[in-house]
Parts: sequence; structure tokens; C-alpha cells
Amino acid sequence: MDNQLIRTYRLFLKDSIRKVIDFSETAQSRGIAPPPLEKPYTEDARRIDLPSCDELQDVSRMDIISAIRKRESCRSYRPEPLSLKELSFLLWATQGIKRKLDPGHALRTVPSAGCRHALETYLCILNVDGIEPGIYRYLPIEHQILFEFTEENLQHRMVQAVLGQPYPGEAAVTFIWTTIPYRMEWRYGLAAHKVIAIEAGHVCQNLYLACESIGAGTCAIAAYDQEGIDRILGIDGQDEFTIYLASVGKK
Repeated sequence: MDNQLIRTYRLFLKDSIRKVIDFSETAQSRGIAPPPLEKPYTEDARRIDLPSCDELQDVSRMDIISAIRKRESCRSYRPEPLSLKELSFLLWATQGIKRKLDPGHALRTVPSAGCRHALETYLCILNVDGIEPGIYRYLPIEHQILFEFTEENLQHRMVQAVLGQPYPGEAAVTFIWTTIPYRMEWRYGLAAHKVIAIEAGHVCQNLYLACESIGAGTCAIAAYDQEGIDRILGIDGQDEFTIYLASVGKK
């Protein structure tokens, strides 16, 4: 094992870098406008409305203490589909917007350093009531999902992209979180990257608890073919790339 490489990677987990950054040189300090809250889309993009937050009051059937006690990774799912209301609840719980502050900032259901929220949520939907299987992207401002594409071998491609782990091919939906690093770099420069990783953890833990509360299960996935999953999503792998995944299905 390369001890120098180990020390380098351990340094990423520390916040020492903050001591050597000139924060007066960040894009925010130089008066550059913040990047948008979500990726843009074309006006003719196919979008699907999700049940609103006000319609989700009855979807959760478990108190928070029970959900925490029962929380565990689930890699095997029943063939029963998720409802659109359940999917809406899971998306709201993980990246839902509570209040938009300005064009570049919004308060969400998960914490984010400087209210930057550098994650995008893609979905590989295979078994959701009334939704054609395919790749979608969550639009948190509109609380909609945007259709990206579909193909016959999508399940097989997903399993390949997670290095042969079978459960994303059997799940009702797999959440795929990408990061757009500049959203965080705009404010924090080189101190941005550790907190992006931390925030992926915030989001996924909310997914675990939300799944438990509706009788579903999830399994976080951190081992995947980086280039393979980025190709599936059609993202460039530089200014946007996959950082975390989690498969979801009924227990």
C-alpha cells in the first residue's frame, strides 16, 4: 500500500485546506452571479407533474423513531410498483425545496453548506405506476420529473454500470445523484469538494428514512463504473458527474 497516497486521501477528509484558501478570490467574492438552482431544460422537454407536498400527508405510515430503528440496507424487492405519490414523497424528502430565496439559493429538506446544493437527482425508473420505464431527472423548483430517454436494455446497462450488483436491475427506481461542483466552488473554491461528499450522505440518509416510512427499502451504492454511469446519463464527467446511487423498491 502506498503510504503517501494514503496520507493524501486522508487529507481530503480534513478541513486543513480552509487555512490556505484566499476566499476573497472566489467567484462569489468577485461579484459573479451564482449558478442556477437546477440544470436548465428546453421548453419542449417532456415533464411529468408530481403530487404536491400538500398531497403527501397520508403517504408516510411510520413515526420517525420507528423509521430510525428499522433503517437498514435492503437489496431484495417485491414486484409491487411504487406509486407516483410515493415517488414524489421520496424526491421531496431528499431534495425538495421548502423556500426559494433568490435565483441561486433555496432552502431544501436537507442541509447544504452555504445553501449551495450542488447535487442533481436522476432516476432510473423501472416500476412506478403510470410512468414509462426510462431515465428521468428531478426538477425540484417545479416538483416535476423530466423524461430523458428510454431503451430496451436499460436494466442490463444499469447492472453493468454498478459492476454487476443485481439489485438496481430489480428495483422499482434507482436514485442517481450527480454533482455540479461549480455550484459549491462558486462560494468555497477548493474547500468545496469535501462538503459535496458530505451532502450526498445527508440526502441518502433522508432516502433511507423516507423509504422505511412507506414500507419500501433502499440500498446505497458507492461502487460503480464512473464513466459507465456518466455515459448512461449523458453527462460530461467533468462539470457534472455521478457521485452516489441508491436502489429503491417495496420490501
